[in-house]
Formats: sequence, structure tokens, C-alpha cells
Amino acid sequence: MIDLEPVATPGAPLARRNPVAKLAAAMVFTIVLVATLDPVAPAIAIAVELAVLPLFGVRYRVLARRAWPLLAAAVGILVTLVLFAADRSGPVLVEAGPVLVTQGVLVTALGLVLRMLAVALPGIIVFATTDPTELADALIQNAKAPARFAIGALAAFRLVPLLEQEWRMISLARRARGVDAGRNPVAKLRLFASTAFTLLVGAIRRGTRLAVAMDARGFDAGTPRTVARRQRFTRADALLVLAAALLAGAALTTSILLGTFRPLIG
Repeated sequence: MIDLEPVATPGAPLARRNPVAKLAAAMVFTIVLVATLDPVAPAIAIAVELAVLPLFGVRYRVLARRAWPLLAAAVGILVTLVLFAADRSGPVLVEAGPVLVTQGVLVTALGLVLRMLAVALPGIIVFATTDPTELADALIQNAKAPARFAIGALAAFRLVPLLEQEWRMISLARRARGVDAGRNPVAKLRLFASTAFTLLVGAIRRGTRLAVAMDARGFDAGTPRTVARRQRFTRADALLVLAAALLAGAALTTSILLGTFRPLIG
């Protein structure tokens, strides 16, 4: 089952912080890393993210279980870039027939993969330690987000677990009708695409019904709405955002001092 509920240990220092503060800290920390293509800055960022993980009350095993699709994608991107990248500058590291791995292509591939991990991990940590209802309340109260957007995002989070159930039901229904790919990889790919399209159509219909229901309840009106749960943005929350900015700046400064900084633009 897809689980979007918080999995942090209750009482963890950073897990108790305001959801908007955690989201802002993740955004500040990752935006700085997008400015460079070198592998040093994102590698430092990943080390920092893993080091502060216990402060969020998230166990490393839980993080690995939630982030395994990201790790699989990172390995696939790394292999693809190393094998098929057009830029083959730098000393040759591995040469085996048609496979040619140079220092330049390896540095570029590592920089891209590490940056992807460094940008994605904060988001995983934030949503693994934040209750969707508290996030919606904090977006309305502290970030002054429109109620329609915040409640719509909350509804989306609550409905995501239904996708796995619907996928299983569609697969079982097709199997009951004798639609099975067997061991044919082409048929499996075709069946996967068909099931995904069916799931997409169902999600769009559900989203349309949800939008109409929200409009009927006045979420599109300009009338201010009240909230039942108070979310406070304290000094500790501001310090969390400031610490994220300082750590990201330190990673970028280290990259510049080491001479590995490669600006994204220029």
C-alpha cells in the first residue's frame, strides 16, 4: 500500500517543526544546489541530509524503503549517461570494446545523479514527517495560500493511496476476463500502458468531481474561511529555514573553493 502518513518518531526535534517551515527549508536547500553541475556540492548536501535524518525521527531503513524508486532511477540515469553521453572529454578510465568511459563523462553523470538525489531527498523527508492535514492548515494560516489550493492538495494526498487499489482491481478484472500478457514482454508493455491510461482517466474523473464539490461548498469564493487547528510559525521554525540556507551556501562555497564549481548558466 502507498502510505502518505508521517512515519517519524513522535517527539523528534525537527519533525515537530511547522510544516511550512520544513517545506521552505527543503526548497531553500535545494534551489541553491540547482546552480551547479559539479558532483561536490550535491555530495556534501546528501551527507548533510543523511546526518540530520535522526533529528527528523526517520530511520534510515524507512528512508530506503520510500526512496528505492529514486535510487533505481539514479542508477539507470548513471548507466545511460556513462554509456551513451556524447561528451567523451578527459582521460580514458575504462575501454572495453564499444564501451568508453572517460573522466569527463563520469564527472558529468555523477553530478547529475547526485544533484537529483540531493534535490529529491529533502522532499521525501518533509512528507515522511508531515501530516497532510497539518500541512494544509499551515499553508492556509502561515503561507497565506488560497484555501482551494490547500484543501485540494490535501484531498490529492488522501486520494493517492486509492491509485494502488484501483490498479489492482483493474488488473484482477482484466485477468478475470482472460486478458493476460503471459510471458510476452510486448504484450506486458501494451497491457501496462492500457492499465495506466485507464487509471489516468479514472483519476481525471475523480478530480473533476472533487473540483465541482469544492466549488459547491464555496472554496472558490472570496469569503475568508476559518480553520479549526492553529498552526504557529515560531522562532525555531525560522531558524530551521536559516540553517538550511546556510548549509546550502556552505556546500556551494566548498565547491567553489575546491575549483569544481560548474555554473548551470554560463
